[in-house]
Amino acid sequence: MTTIQLNPRQLKIIDIVKENEPITSEQIASILNVTRATLRSDLAILTMTGILDARPKVGYFYSGINGTSLVGNKIKDKRVKDIMSMPVVIKQDTNIYDTIVTMFLSDVGSIFVIDDNENLCGIVSRKDLLKATIGGADINKIPVGMIMTRTPNVVTANKDDDIILATKKIIEHEVDSIPVVETNKDDENHVKVIGRLSKTNITKLFLELTDN
Repeated sequence: MTTIQLNPRQLKIIDIVKENEPITSEQIASILNVTRATLRSDLAILTMTGILDARPKVGYFYSGINGTSLVGNKIKDKRVKDIMSMPVVIKQDTNIYDTIVTMFLSDVGSIFVIDDNENLCGIVSRKDLLKATIGGADINKIPVGMIMTRTPNVVTANKDDDIILATKKIIEHEVDSIPVVETNKDDENHVKVIGRLSKTNITKLFLELTDN
């Protein structure tokens, strides 16, 4: 059986839970002398792979590393390109009103923004759009480029990234989705959006694997 690759902190967390179960994330963080935010991605991975079991208002339990609990064995060779969905993109000069309509019709939590050369230049979320509508400004005249989060502050993934790495990015940066990008080999400044990886994509993958 292939063993999932865990980092040293994740292995330490497993030992702590084994010795102290049930134990809360606050207690684990205190023992390791780190913040809860620091542990968020580690605990999410250990829970999703079935090594730990999280029970609301109780804490974490050790489930064990075995063939049935290690979903991680099944996703070891999975890549972002295997589960990504089509991206929803708009031009940076699109006004805020039209952006809101696009988001509503596409049923997504964020939209990727591109320039005239189809380079990724930003991302806009529901929260960004909500803020923009407060205050009485004419949202038919304000381009989305004025309120978006600009690159290089946008977290991205590559199509060949493994799923665990991409999941850690989403969890650590507390976003609903990230753009999957492809860089032009002849021009590193040309970054094209080729997909979208969301929490929904990841959840569907884990449900598919655990149901098989």
